[in-house]
Amino acid sequence: MSTVTPGEGCTAHRPPVAGKLDPETRLQVVTDHYQNPRHFGALPEATVVLPGGNPGCGDVVVIYLRAEGERLVDVKYEGQGCTVSQAAASLLLEHLHATGLDPDAVLAMDYRFMEELLGNDLVRARPRCATLALGTLKSAIQAWRRKLRAGTHQG
Repeated sequence: MSTVTPGEGCTAHRPPVAGKLDPETRLQVVTDHYQNPRHFGALPEATVVLPGGNPGCGDVVVIYLRAEGERLVDVKYEGQGCTVSQAAASLLLEHLHATGLDPDAVLAMDYRFMEELLGNDLVRARPRCATLALGTLKSAIQAWRRKLRAGTHQG
């Protein structure tokens, strides 16, 4: 089984190369992340806990974000749903942890980033499933920053 590693020329804000793998290997990577999710589970003492979902298909992702002051220190998720939604969450958080938990980088990510992460054919076939974790993570970061501005964050 292949592992997801940054490819040649990959920068800190570039996704792993899963989207650039041949279709069979990419399917193995996505299936592996679905069956063996990374950064999965509740995060004790989370600063923000934010659920997200796709009502039409039943996918659910809950993002747990823990920060210390203005520094993001950990992110995990729990969820259930289709292979694409859950593997996308795992791949996204694996990338985020590998690149230093940069919240600004997450806020700059878009649909195209998820195409590079998962493969454009998969994201185009299941766009709501493929982008659920990213949208929920962005909302969690924005909620954390609102708490910081309001002075209600104790971390």
